[in-house]
Amino acid sequence: MPTKHEQILEYIDKLEIGSKISVRQIAKALSVSEGTAYRAIKDAENQGSVSTIERVGTIRIEKKRKDNIEKLTFAEVVNVVDGQVLGGRKGLHKTLNKFVIGAMKLEAMMRYVDPDSLLIVGNRTKAHALALKAGAAVLITGGFEADESVTRLADELELPVITTSYDTFTVATMINRAIYDQLIKKEIVLVSDITTPVSVTNYLTTSDSIATWYELNEISGHSRFPVVDQSMRVVGVITSKDIIGIEHRVSIEKVMTKHPLTVQGTTSVANAAHMMIWEGIELLPVIDHQQMLQGIISRQDVLKALQMIQKQPQVGETFDDLITSHIQDIEDENGTTFACEVTPQMTSYLGTLSYGVMTTLVSEAGSRALRKQKKGDLVIENITLYFLKPVQMESKLLIQPKILELSRRYGKVDVEIYHRGEVVGKALMMAQLIDRNL
Repeated sequence: MPTKHEQILEYIDKLEIGSKISVRQIAKALSVSEGTAYRAIKDAENQGSVSTIERVGTIRIEKKRKDNIEKLTFAEVVNVVDGQVLGGRKGLHKTLNKFVIGAMKLEAMMRYVDPDSLLIVGNRTKAHALALKAGAAVLITGGFEADESVTRLADELELPVITTSYDTFTVATMINRAIYDQLIKKEIVLVSDITTPVSVTNYLTTSDSIATWYELNEISGHSRFPVVDQSMRVVGVITSKDIIGIEHRVSIEKVMTKHPLTVQGTTSVANAAHMMIWEGIELLPVIDHQQMLQGIISRQDVLKALQMIQKQPQVGETFDDLITSHIQDIEDENGTTFACEVTPQMTSYLGTLSYGVMTTLVSEAGSRALRKQKKGDLVIENITLYFLKPVQMESKLLIQPKILELSRRYGKVDVEIYHRGEVVGKALMMAQLIDRNL
């Protein structure tokens, strides 16, 4: 019989996508304590079936498929940008396909807005309404509020309107980072990707006898099997070593190894491989959070997966990568100078170069200058922007790093940024140098 915890998880899984969930509601519906309900809701959140948003509550969301992991739900976007939902709460469970930065004229902007996209824009009420009518959600930057007519429309269309205090560049960086993090997770091969499911797994129960082990050994060719109780929880494993000299009628429970090594579906294959090689194990049971058997993995499965990992290309591009890709080297009599054009994505809601982008430009230019003088890796320890003027979109910048100090372990770089011959930014960067040969 399933436990109260398992009953709550089943109840949550059956709720309609987008439903609000509360501890008190679950406790009352299933006649359990609020503590039990709270723990189950947190477990469901870890499993990806619910999401908790500050000032909104906990909502039921659709679990992500492995091939859809790089997409975020609007509920996740709210958490990523520390946002507040102004309208359209019923649409928080929906998934966004792309996001659009609204740093252009309205007509041009709307050409990029599609259904299930997210428009990131400042306090442009007309753009908010048009985006919602086009099937897109809206993320308002700079801490601005939405017009009442916009929030009513958002509730009607079930498309979220979110506000955040961050600027456009910072928000885009946060969302890109969240997507990139999920891409990294997607590239990491997990045990769940190679698990032989429980429906075709050979296992024994505590009520079986040693005679059953011999039957499974002949059928499968394996000598190691998980042992489960009546609730399908893994309580032990049994191998050929455990049954040597034991009569066939003896119960499995009496000779099995209790508290066996197991893995969960979220365990990386690399970690599982280490466990199997270190312990000399040919087969591992795969369990869920409740210790229930989900399947098995064999050493052969793990080795094949590791071979495939080595052949896979690495993918993913961060927003910093997009910024630094615009920086070009210019060799001149003063040493190395860098050129960069300010694109719409680099600007704040005021249309000027974002503070965050300026920091990225300084760190990239300073790092390149140091690497030209001293081979090896470096870690930026501190960046101080002590002069900054507004820089408009489409401005062409010249970045001139000047090395002030350079030792075996530390470097200090002064970086000046020019626009049309005028200094628009000054910064000092400190970095720790790491010699690869050490």
